Amino acid sequence: MPSPAHELSLSSNETHVSQTCTTYGLSSTQFHTLHKRCAASKATAYCPYSRFRVGASILTHDDQYIDGANVENAAYPVGTCAERVAFGKAVTEGHRKFKAVAVATDISPPASPCGMCRQFIREFCELDTPILMFDKDGAYVVMKLEQLLPMSFGPEALPPPGSAGAQG
Repeated sequence: MPSPAHELSLSSNETHVSQTCTTYGLSSTQFHTLHKRCAASKATAYCPYSRFRVGASILTHDDQYIDGANVENAAYPVGTCAERVAFGKAVTEGHRKFKAVAVATDISPPASPCGMCRQFIREFCELDTPILMFDKDGAYVVMKLEQLLPMSFGPEALPPPGSAGAQG
């Protein structure tokens, strides 16, 4: 359940959307496109074991959208979450700067990215990147990555490859 500080907003309420866009530096078109694409991506999920569909869409700094869905495996730990699928596609396509991340599930209230995905997102996103989380009805919560993963560390905390502090 979202905390009181993170009450549900409605994607069908243009006042809510406008406030979100102003707060997080998105246009209304970007917001609605992220919502539409992450919700549609759920249809491509391969989740015969959990039946828990998740779709993700990432907005790059050059205004491209990269989508992903969860892909499960009979050996459960081998499955991959929607967010990591989307980021894997984005990174292998040469994208390294991201403006926003959106995730959609078939439950209400919205679900946040799992801990592993939060750390994966941290590798490629700034701490103030908005993470939009949509439920089955289009209600949503937005949090900055730093709120989802407080006291995190990213690549900047590690010694550069080849330096005396790096292991290799």
